[in-house]
Amino acid sequence: MLRSAFVRTNNRLPKIASSAATSGSAAFSRNTLSPSLRTSSIRQYAASAVGVAKTLRSDDGLSIETHTDVQAANKEQSNIRTASKSIMSTEDGISSGTTALNHAYRENTGYGTRPIYLDMQATTPTDPRVLDTMLKYYTGLYGNPHSNTHSYGWETNKAVEAAREYVADVIHANSKEIIFTSGATESNNMVVKGVARFYSKTKKHIITTKTEHKCVIEAARAMMNEGFDVTFLNVDANGLVDLKELEDAIRPDTCLISVMAVNNEIGVIQPLKEIGAICKKHKVYFHTDAAQAYGKIPIDVNEMNIDLLSISSHKIYGPKGIGALYVRRRPRVRLEPLFSGGGQERGLRSGTLAPPNVAGFGEAARIMKQEYENDKKHIERLSKKLVDGLLANDHTNLNGSALHRYPGCINVSFAYVEGESLLMALRDIALSSGSACTSASLEPSYVLHALGKDDAMAHSSIRFGIGRFSTEEEVDYVIKAISERVKFLRELSPLWEMVQEGIDLDSIEWSGH
Repeated sequence: MLRSAFVRTNNRLPKIASSAATSGSAAFSRNTLSPSLRTSSIRQYAASAVGVAKTLRSDDGLSIETHTDVQAANKEQSNIRTASKSIMSTEDGISSGTTALNHAYRENTGYGTRPIYLDMQATTPTDPRVLDTMLKYYTGLYGNPHSNTHSYGWETNKAVEAAREYVADVIHANSKEIIFTSGATESNNMVVKGVARFYSKTKKHIITTKTEHKCVIEAARAMMNEGFDVTFLNVDANGLVDLKELEDAIRPDTCLISVMAVNNEIGVIQPLKEIGAICKKHKVYFHTDAAQAYGKIPIDVNEMNIDLLSISSHKIYGPKGIGALYVRRRPRVRLEPLFSGGGQERGLRSGTLAPPNVAGFGEAARIMKQEYENDKKHIERLSKKLVDGLLANDHTNLNGSALHRYPGCINVSFAYVEGESLLMALRDIALSSGSACTSASLEPSYVLHALGKDDAMAHSSIRFGIGRFSTEEEVDYVIKAISERVKFLRELSPLWEMVQEGIDLDSIEWSGH
């Protein structure tokens, strides 16, 4: 039986190293092949062989553009894989079911192999140091951390508890107050539903804001179906909560107030310490969704009187599929668990933990604390340069507070340009027009609506995310590209032409068709 192993080369297509597999071996690594086999068996999957795919690029082999249109991209990839199967079976006599090439493709946009990544609020690239930490838990250290009768469980449990310490240190919490979950969405659901259900006999009121992450809003709406009252607070034009309005909304039967720390679309930082003081005064639990804030702004759960706090690993250069919930122990916060099972994680989150993910999450948290000052200076410097460059264009506007804002999240509106059109024109830059969690909807951002923006302004907004691995060269390129393409798109717009002629668009009565 033949097996295939990929051999990657810089800015070139993958090659195939084929060899007869020995018994019990899943695949050969490149280093295990003899020099003669490496030279004789490796061949390039040439462009000339796949003319049917119609995505040729001279001698470099297959080329797939980075699409904003996902459906078109998937269709194109499917065509290429179909062509691959045909060629592999007829040209080499290798069954299409035995080669990974069926599912392999390279993106080459002409601007390097990948677009510039400026969507850090959607996710962050995994730090190589995090990956190094994770790898050993996929091979030798594979024990179940909840198995306490042998060394395999002891060694992975030790790694889990070390990670718990690292995660707690960032927010000045006790490691026993950290509950590992699958991510911030689960953590938020645990809080909104768990606290409400535990106190449902005496307290039936929840307070949150209109600019929360979708998972908090939807969880709160779900509790309305269970007979709870939910107050959705307004925010001002800067995206900030009115503290007086919040305090006035508290009732004797209020069980929870949930206000996110840093908004995922506009980067606005809410006054956590002041909100915490109000909650403590009225003896109401205070929860904050800190997915975008954890490790990026100073947070002290004791000083800020935070009772529950949600964390996501993949927002801090850690692995996806893991997160945490801080649950205060003194005074003890009670909540009903979402899952039934073996009672892991203080009985609040049953299920076997994944040691590779937990260890990676812990390492990411450790690095965030260790490199906080360096990251902060780097991101602030690049953010100032990007904001100044973008706002130098006419009719552009920074959404959200300019003062109370995390600098790594920049949301700018470009008047008289459709945001989706601008994204299409910027396929060499990975950006977003809003939350990745609601990207399937073409509706304008509900966060910008809450700030008082109209549909036109909300539709023309783009979110830029800067992180640890962003470079000055990338920012320079983005500023230049945005300026050129905004100008080009505006020249196609009749509204822009009317504005240039001095016509007040608000004075025009548009007729329906």
